[in-house]
Amino acid sequence: MALSIDFESKYNKPAIPITLIDFAVQGDEVAFNHGMPGIRRQFVRGPAWGRSREQVRRSIIQGNNPATGKPVMQELVAKLTAPLTDEEKKTGDMKRDTGPVTFTDTHENLQKLFLEKRWTDFLPVILPTEKYVEEMLKGTSHDPDEALGKMSPNSPDEFWTYTVRTAAINAVMSGCKPEYLPLILAVGSTGMEAINVSDSGWVAAMVINGNIRDEIGLNYDVGAIGPYALANTTIGRAWSLLSINGGNCGKAGTTYMGTVGNPMNLINIVIAENERDSPFEPFSTRKGFKRGQNIISLFHGWGVISSKSWKFTDWGVTDQNGWRAPDDMRYPQIIKEIIGVHDSLFGACAVLNPPIANFVKEAGYDTVEKFTEWLLTPEPGQPKHHLQANQVHVFVTGGSSNNYWSMGSLNYNRSVEIDPWR
Repeated sequence: MALSIDFESKYNKPAIPITLIDFAVQGDEVAFNHGMPGIRRQFVRGPAWGRSREQVRRSIIQGNNPATGKPVMQELVAKLTAPLTDEEKKTGDMKRDTGPVTFTDTHENLQKLFLEKRWTDFLPVILPTEKYVEEMLKGTSHDPDEALGKMSPNSPDEFWTYTVRTAAINAVMSGCKPEYLPLILAVGSTGMEAINVSDSGWVAAMVINGNIRDEIGLNYDVGAIGPYALANTTIGRAWSLLSINGGNCGKAGTTYMGTVGNPMNLINIVIAENERDSPFEPFSTRKGFKRGQNIISLFHGWGVISSKSWKFTDWGVTDQNGWRAPDDMRYPQIIKEIIGVHDSLFGACAVLNPPIANFVKEAGYDTVEKFTEWLLTPEPGQPKHHLQANQVHVFVTGGSSNNYWSMGSLNYNRSVEIDPWR
């Protein structure tokens, strides 16, 4: 985000943060939060990494401040040596105003207000009237004013706290049914944000296990991780809306800096495991919970894409009639080769449909643990794998109509029980 010329205060030396111009507005908020709205900053054009020394010298050191057009080094010297002005010496904190508790207006004007205030994901919402919120709160036995958690867009400067009622309001806005509320409360209790400030634009994900999948109609068959079931779609969206309104996340330019962005931030990745057709133990039982226990597990990372996007997905050579021999369908090896190119930042994950999971089992890996051990065992002559077993995850969901599956990077965060929030 920024480079700092930093000296210990005992030396009584001036210091100036050197910041990419892209983070100017964000820097304003940070300065206010620290009570230094007049702090001097020097702006440069980024990014600074990924360039040669000569490119850095030419574009930054010998370049101009993109905010003023003046030479960077000339300005920097002036800012380090000139006395502070009265304006720069002023202190002050940013005052957050969430407005009144209730609003009264037409449906159209309130929808516009929610957009203007950035209380939405920029899609229309169900307006959270008192009637709708009270109806939503019937989904839990908890006091509406109970403190549920606190959240920040992964910034140490400011945490927002929120209540059970806050979560219910955002559940209404997203289109949830009251029976979905315990899942949203369980997620909210962790304080994990669905939308992070990082300029990498990573995504959040949840894996749901237990009988609740059928109780509330979560989809774990055809189209499992797509927006094709009310429960999956609205629960994922509610997590994002709670992050926006309960944790001040997702404000592009300040608390969201995804350089390109990530469309999966809208409803995140919601995976209800297909425990019915999977040959493996559910993810939650592999984390020590009982089978049938209602558990939600949270992840973050780059996301997932079709396995066909990877060059390793070679399904063998067809004969003259267009058929492939069964032993050409080397799915376990393909998964191993894809995982082999993942770095350790977010690890690796495989989202397998039941047929692919059964191919893996029939290849001799009757548990995910055995499969993971083999995945991380280097081929002869190859170096030791840089991932650890706890950085590789396998989930089973989706239908059985064809041999398609997804691969990606998702890092495990934590698992929580859902039933205590009923």
